[in-house]
Amino acid sequence: MQTESAGMPGADDSAAGSLERDGTERDGTERDGTETGGTETGGTETDGTETGGVGGSLRDRLVDTGVALVDARGAGALSLREIARAAGVSHGAPRRYFPTHLELLSAIARRGFADLGARAAEAVRDGDGGSGPGSARARLATLARVYLGFAADHRGMYELMFRHDLLESGTLGLRETSLPLFRMLTELVAAVHQDATRPGGGPAGGESAVVAGALWANLHGVAQLWGWGSLPLAVGHDAIEPLIIRVLDAHLGPVAS
Repeated sequence: MQTESAGMPGADDSAAGSLERDGTERDGTERDGTETGGTETGGTETDGTETGGVGGSLRDRLVDTGVALVDARGAGALSLREIARAAGVSHGAPRRYFPTHLELLSAIARRGFADLGARAAEAVRDGDGGSGPGSARARLATLARVYLGFAADHRGMYELMFRHDLLESGTLGLRETSLPLFRMLTELVAAVHQDATRPGGGPAGGESAVVAGALWANLHGVAQLWGWGSLPLAVGHDAIEPLIIRVLDAHLGPVAS
């Protein structure tokens, strides 16, 4: 899967040396460091707590800032220093809540999984307008559209959510955060199989999870290749709906006439 390392913009303040010796670790995350004291010129905190404004804790504000940065500028903008600068706090403040860069990035990525899951659940619920044989498949197509739409509209967040070093670290249980969305996908696949009228029907029970896994992998591949521009170039058009139909047909069989 596509990975992206967080960039490290240059700094011109004297605190840079105590926080980061040469910018970034080889894995794209920033070195651990501690703040020796002081506040930002426009200081909003001195002891890790927010001293003014509204909107919850400083921890939440750091994550909110990271979400806004990744949507606006991509995962490369998510250095500790840039997040702290955009949040209006001292460069060492994030360390009080996120001892490592990976922990802060994982907290931001968790927001992405939560957002995608909420969008998918709402779309599938709102689109559940019937109980006929085509209902489950229609909802599955809706879920596929939401998934691919999120990947296209929130490219930086989508890539952060599936960054291998964040997932492999196990920090904040990021990998498990995707499970509710996968369960939704598996339940819809099982419902399609139950409703199937094509000869032989389809697999049921635990095998639905295998089909759902293959379908998810296919959608993820479409999202990545579409985002890179490779897929529109290869197929010769920029309409994604025909691809969704073909992906569903490949894993569930064509719709019975």
